[in-house]
Amino acid sequence: MTSAGLKGPIPGDPFLLVGAPNLESVGYVREEWFLTGTATAYTVRGERSEDGRWQAVRAARAPFKTRIVVFRPSDPAGFNGTVVVEWLNVSGGLDAAPDWLFLHRHLIRERAAWVGVSAQRAGIDGGGLVPGMPLKQVDAARYGSLEHPGDAFAFDIYTSVGRMLRTTGSGPLGPLQPQRLIAIGESQSAGFLVSYVNAVDPIERCFDAFLIHGRPGAAAELDGGYLRAPRDGDLAKVGAITRIGHRIREDIRVPVLTFQSETDVVALGGGRARQSDFERFRLWELAGAAHFDTYGLVASRIDQENVPIEALALHMAPTDKPMGLSANVPVNSGPQQHYVLNAALLHLDRWVREGKPPPEAPRLRASDARATELVRDELGIVCGGIRTPWVEAPSAVLSGDAPGGDGFTFLFGRTVTLDEATLARLYPGGPDEHCLRFEAATEEAVAAGFLLETDASEIRALARHGRQPSGWRTG
Repeated sequence: MTSAGLKGPIPGDPFLLVGAPNLESVGYVREEWFLTGTATAYTVRGERSEDGRWQAVRAARAPFKTRIVVFRPSDPAGFNGTVVVEWLNVSGGLDAAPDWLFLHRHLIRERAAWVGVSAQRAGIDGGGLVPGMPLKQVDAARYGSLEHPGDAFAFDIYTSVGRMLRTTGSGPLGPLQPQRLIAIGESQSAGFLVSYVNAVDPIERCFDAFLIHGRPGAAAELDGGYLRAPRDGDLAKVGAITRIGHRIREDIRVPVLTFQSETDVVALGGGRARQSDFERFRLWELAGAAHFDTYGLVASRIDQENVPIEALALHMAPTDKPMGLSANVPVNSGPQQHYVLNAALLHLDRWVREGKPPPEAPRLRASDARATELVRDELGIVCGGIRTPWVEAPSAVLSGDAPGGDGFTFLFGRTVTLDEATLARLYPGGPDEHCLRFEAATEEAVAAGFLLETDASEIRALARHGRQPSGWRTG
C-alpha cells in the first residue's frame, strides 16, 4: 500500500516515443506528472505454483519518485469514463508505450483517457535487458530527481498511480471523473501484470480489469527479477521464461483478457500457460500475428484519422529493415493485430460496464499440449486461432515465427508474399475474386466480434491498396 504526492504538470515535453497523433488537434491534452510516495514490496508464502494461486504478503517499504504521462480528452463532457493505465515497457532500454501505439486510434475514437506509468527502474536509471535511453540519461535536468528503489516495488508503484487516478478534481485527469481503470501491458510488462493479478490484486483491489498483451510463459518474480541484463543471472539468462507456464488464477476478482500472437505462444513460451476460459477470463490467440509488426514498428507513428490510406498502406509494407534493424526476412506486415486489439479492449470495457463477456476464441492449433510448435496449412498459415481476412483470404503468408536477425527482430515474425502462380490458383477470378473473399472474411470476423464495424471500412480500403507481385492488386 502506498502514500503518494503529486507534482505537475511538468513544463515542456515528456520523453516518450509515441509518434502520432497531434493530440491537441483531436481534442486531447498531453501532460507529465511526478508522483512521490512510499511503496511496498511483496513476497509469496510457499511456491509460485503454475495455477497462479499465490499467497502474497506485504514486505519491505521504500521511498520512490516516478513519472506518469497522461493523454486525456480536454472536454470532460465527451469523456467515456474509462482510463487505460499502461505499464510502460522497458525491454528496449527505455520507457515505451506499445499498447498506446496499437490502440491510440481506438482510444481517441472512444474518448478514453490513457496513462503511461514508469513502473520499472530500467526506464528511469537504466540497467535493463539492453542499453538504451533511460530518463535520467536523456534529460538529467528534467528527470534527475526521480528515484526508483527497484522492481520489487514496481507493483506497488503501479498501484499508487491507480489509487491516485481514482481521485477527482485537479490532478493528472483534470476535471475528468474516472469510472473504470483498465490495466494493460505488453511483453515484459505483461509478465509483470500476470504476477500482479495473481499476487497483488487480491490484496490491493485497485483496477477494474486487466488486458495482458503478449505475455511470456513465466510471470515476473515478486522481487522484480525477470528480464534484466544477462550478467545478472536472471530468467533471461537461463531461458526460464519460456520453460515455465504460470496461469491466471481461477478465483480472480475482476475480468482478465490475455491477448497472444503466434510469437507469444511459441517463441516466448506462452503456450505453457494456456488455460480454458472461465467466468472472468478470456484467452484470445490471433492467427498470423507476431509479437510486434510493421504497424507497431512504423505505421502507428504516423497513423491518425486523416492520414491517407495510401500512406498507411505504404508504412505497413513488408520490410527487412524495421527501425534501422536488420532482419533475416521481411517482418510481419499484417495489420490485423491492432484491429483485433481494438475489439479486445472494447469488449473488456463493456465487460466491466455491463457484465457482458467477450466472445470465446478458438485456440491456435498446436502439435502438443505445451504448444511448442503450431500446425500450419499447405501455404504455411497457422490453423485455428482468431481468423481475420488476412489469413482467410491471404495475399501473403503472415506468421509469428522468424529466423532472427539484429536485436529483437526474432519477435517480429515474417511476411512471405505469394507468387503469381499461387495467387492465380487461390483466386482464379483474379483481384476481384480476392476482394470478394476478403470482404466476406471481414464480415465474418465482425459478426464474430473479433473486428469492429467501425474499423471495417478502413480494413477494406487497406486491402484495396495492398500491393502484390508485378502490380497484382486486391482490387
